[in-house]
Amino acid sequence: MSIDAETLWRTLPMPTLLIDQLDSIKEINPATESFLNRSRKSLIGKPTHSAIILENAPNTLKDAFDRCRQSQAPVLMNEMNVLVSGVPYLCQVQVGVLDDTKNTLLLTIHPNDMVGRVGQQQNSNKAARSAIGMAEMLAHEIKNPLAGITGAAQLLSMGLSAEDQELTKLIVEESRRIVSLLEQVEQFGNLLPPHKQPVNLHNLLDRARRSASVGFGASLKLVDDYDPSLPDAQVDPDQMLQVFLNLLKNAAEAVGVRENGEICIRTSYDHGLRLRNKDGSTRSVPLQVDIIDNGPGVPEDMRDHIFDPFVSGRENGTGLGLALVSKIIADHGGLMSLDTKPGRTVFRVSLPLAQT
Repeated sequence: MSIDAETLWRTLPMPTLLIDQLDSIKEINPATESFLNRSRKSLIGKPTHSAIILENAPNTLKDAFDRCRQSQAPVLMNEMNVLVSGVPYLCQVQVGVLDDTKNTLLLTIHPNDMVGRVGQQQNSNKAARSAIGMAEMLAHEIKNPLAGITGAAQLLSMGLSAEDQELTKLIVEESRRIVSLLEQVEQFGNLLPPHKQPVNLHNLLDRARRSASVGFGASLKLVDDYDPSLPDAQVDPDQMLQVFLNLLKNAAEAVGVRENGEICIRTSYDHGLRLRNKDGSTRSVPLQVDIIDNGPGVPEDMRDHIFDPFVSGRENGTGLGLALVSKIIADHGGLMSLDTKPGRTVFRVSLPLAQT
């Protein structure tokens, strides 16, 4: 390398590796050391798949390397798990051929910072608890005067004309709607710690799907794509059923009444997915449940706050359904994530295995 090239190499912000003709690591930049939390000395000469553990590795890597060398064109792999200090990071991995040789490859990693996602969700849960705590106190104070307003409106209606009774009816209906919202807030705040036990997730998903098919999802096509070998999860069955119902209802409301409206319930197993605990240890959350809809997608300005309380994309939405889902999943040691674009939105629940 020339001096300019070396300077450029050292200052590249993305983790970047040179891969030799034997698919071993030939060189790495400082950003790679920092990201993988491994020294250059420990990586040089090692087979790439021993340092970067991807889904279906090493075959996925080998196939990408072979295609890149044959086509002399870059190969992009989306949503690949790169193992960093025992924790997977969801990344895009791009492989390209260097100009000076078709055998040496340039591999770049574009991380979708899993730690950032987990940290963001933890902060969101703290904000949710704080906001709900304040709302709970207000709920107790507001419900009593609302009951008085409702009663007074009903008494007034007895001696009023039909036209004026419409106004008192509106007062009663709106007061009851506010009380219903306050009761949801209280339910959120009074949620008991989960009573975890080994549970077959497919049984819960089938119950949720049946409820949806005769209720809020009656006009939609509901399909499932289950991994038949999925092990049991360590969850509270009642709370997890509530999670699945809320996610299905949210998907149904997003799709609305349209032709070819569809919700897919998919399960899968990701053996490499682990989350980092506050003490530095990790926990496994390999059980994946995806609720996929073909609606318009979550607006971009809402995506970072979709699990916050009182955030809703619907005119009359309370914004508590997804906040409740996020709280329950966090209490189970799991992870909620969102992947959305027009025509396809995926809410993913990642959960721990049943204890043996």
